[in-house]
Amino acid sequence: MSKASKIKTFDPNGPGHPDAGIYGLPFTTDEADIVLVPVPWEVTTSYGGGTSHGPDAIFEASSQVDLFNPEFPSLWKRGIAMDEVPKALLEQSKALKKEAKLVIDVLIEGGDTKQKAKAKKALERINAECEVMNMWVEQRTSYWLERGKLVGLVGGDHSTPLGFYRAQGKRHKSFGILHIDAHLDLRVAYEGFTYSHASIMYNALPIKQLTKLVSVGTRDLCEQENNVFLSHKERVRIVRSADVRRQQYEGVTWRDQCDAIIAALPEQVHISFDIDGLDPMLCPHTGTPVPGGFQFEEATYLLSRLAKERTIIGFDLVEVAPGKDEWDANVGARLLFHLCGAMASRR
Repeated sequence: MSKASKIKTFDPNGPGHPDAGIYGLPFTTDEADIVLVPVPWEVTTSYGGGTSHGPDAIFEASSQVDLFNPEFPSLWKRGIAMDEVPKALLEQSKALKKEAKLVIDVLIEGGDTKQKAKAKKALERINAECEVMNMWVEQRTSYWLERGKLVGLVGGDHSTPLGFYRAQGKRHKSFGILHIDAHLDLRVAYEGFTYSHASIMYNALPIKQLTKLVSVGTRDLCEQENNVFLSHKERVRIVRSADVRRQQYEGVTWRDQCDAIIAALPEQVHISFDIDGLDPMLCPHTGTPVPGGFQFEEATYLLSRLAKERTIIGFDLVEVAPGKDEWDANVGARLLFHLCGAMASRR
């Protein structure tokens, strides 16, 4: 059956079919305009866990999302499909995370000569395998971009989209990243891991085509990150959550704040959305929750406003960790749908 035939026969008001694709849609990745690349990886997370199961959890929860969004009423007809979850990556993530625990334990608690030698080898292996993951992500996202797809990445922890950023750099002379996150992620090889989830934006800065990084919703940062920021002040802008609230308490509107954020970005923008940028009541099981953050509609308002003013060239949604219920995945699935709508609205 052709895509046109599927659109004609599909009932967007009916319940999601258990054998259908994400959001209960009938489209294959070849048919869909929007392809989601799942990256089930969380090797370097050192606090909470479970983000490697984020793509599967979001897929499961997506069947409960109504397909009619007044902002993007025909989005489902464009087609959204999730690429096959790479099980080999998931298994490798599980194995390496056990080795990462040894590295972290020795770093914090110390150890004898034998333990330190073992931890050193584990660290070298983890750094090498994380680069393999980066290469796979770059190849996979490039594969779909070259086929004219609108591409989003679904993590996994926040280390996962580096290969996607590299792919964007090879396709665009200049682009910016709107980084929504409780953390700056500018740490240098945090805990010894070159590709730590806490180092993603530091690792993105060497991409010369990345001309502007705007980090929004920040609540936690360390002195090292501040120093990195100070050395890249022309390329990096920080919008702290506390400053957003202070300005609002003094009468500045969220619309004006959004316009200022967007004004700092170039025409082509990649969105990197760590779900802990939201109020942790909306994502209590994410790896490193921090008090404060955005409400859901604040975040979607910013995304919608960005879509009207800039071209969204891709996005990643990361750090969604399922708990004992579907709450985090439920929020993640709805945020993902809005990200798809924002990306597709001008393209």
